[in-house]
Amino acid sequence: MPAKLVFATNNQHKLEEVAAKLNGRIELLTLNDIGCHDDIEETGTTFYENASIKSRFVYETYGLNCFGDDSGLEVEALGGDPGVYSARYAGEHGNHSANMDKVLKNLEGIDNRRARFISVISLMWNGAEYFFEGTVEGTLRRERTGSDGFGYDPIFQPDGFDITFAEMTLEEKNKLSHRARAVEKLVEFLEKGS
Repeated sequence: MPAKLVFATNNQHKLEEVAAKLNGRIELLTLNDIGCHDDIEETGTTFYENASIKSRFVYETYGLNCFGDDSGLEVEALGGDPGVYSARYAGEHGNHSANMDKVLKNLEGIDNRRARFISVISLMWNGAEYFFEGTVEGTLRRERTGSDGFGYDPIFQPDGFDITFAEMTLEEKNKLSHRARAVEKLVEFLEKGS
């Protein structure tokens, strides 16, 4: 297991989720930690492309092993939307409340509430790129419940549960979330000595 690895993000929620999953087995560095203050634009049209843009930028600019992720919500009745535009679905990037409002409005009168979260990790490791994907299936509630989590967590109820991600503790969510599943695959890869 390497001593240090850059996670191409400054999203505190993502950092907490990933750090909890790594459980001290690796030192996780952020973009701030390495002095990267560039706004790495996600110009891809797939989760794979956006994750790759982030990890490649750090690797090529700083020469450090790095992983980037892109994740989002895919709603069956909306043809997979918001998808890669999940964070900016309502226009302004990161306005979780407006994004949820738009999804719920677009689903008004629709009985099919099937959705899934997907997370794709791109790892740049000694010049080679590896991908890890995690998904979690569920349904969307008609109103928000819970105050933990972020993004669409207050309306997403994973299969097999009667509560939303936002009603779970970080520890509970980390046992089944899309990001947790992708990170588990990343950790397994790193532990094998790649």
